[in-house]
Amino acid sequence: MGQCGITSSKTVLVFLNLIFWAAAGILCYIGAYVFITYDDYDHFFEDVYTLIPAVIIIVVGTLLFVIGLIGCCATIRESSCGLATFAVILLLVFVTECVVVVLGYIYRAKVEDQVNHSIQKVYNEYNGTNTDAPSRAIDYVQRQLHCCGIHNYSDWRNTTWFQQSKANSVPLSCCQPSITNCTGSLARPGDLYQEGCEALVVKKLKEIMMYVIWTALMFSSIQCSRWGKGCQY
Repeated sequence: MGQCGITSSKTVLVFLNLIFWAAAGILCYIGAYVFITYDDYDHFFEDVYTLIPAVIIIVVGTLLFVIGLIGCCATIRESSCGLATFAVILLLVFVTECVVVVLGYIYRAKVEDQVNHSIQKVYNEYNGTNTDAPSRAIDYVQRQLHCCGIHNYSDWRNTTWFQQSKANSVPLSCCQPSITNCTGSLARPGDLYQEGCEALVVKKLKEIMMYVIWTALMFSSIQCSRWGKGCQY
């Protein structure tokens, strides 16, 4: 009966470690997703330190693969020393993820100020060419977020590109895809996206940071549960 209980405990712990490896993979995926998505919006957000939480969860995710292996080996060999080491390292990782949550909230609160500070500068640098990074960034954002201008399409009137072109039109990335033969002319404002990009960029960047926060919270909960199991057995 006692042997059966020990076998069941081992099975549960090994199964939890397999879940742990899967969780570590998801953690690395979320971190990579944040990096890739951030790259599309980096012109609107100048503080590179915002990526620190994403860097940490990628590192933590990588470590969790190693830690999961230690836990598996310690469980199968019934090594009390190995399980104790596993629990201590897991606790340190848990603390690190709590730090990620705190940093995530700090940088999330800074998003709006950062975008407000930089977006006008980016729009002023627009020149309408694909070889220019700010121009590509603005066209990408306007198409992806279905927006035009900073607050609305009329903001383009104040840009250097608009004044130099003298065409009374905005970039084609402002055109709604359902409208055929759209030229971006301000004489036909119904052809253009009506919402400004500033609020949508802020919303998108905050969503990205929330992915980091919720991921860290979720996996810290999983680790806490796994650590408790490790101590129990």
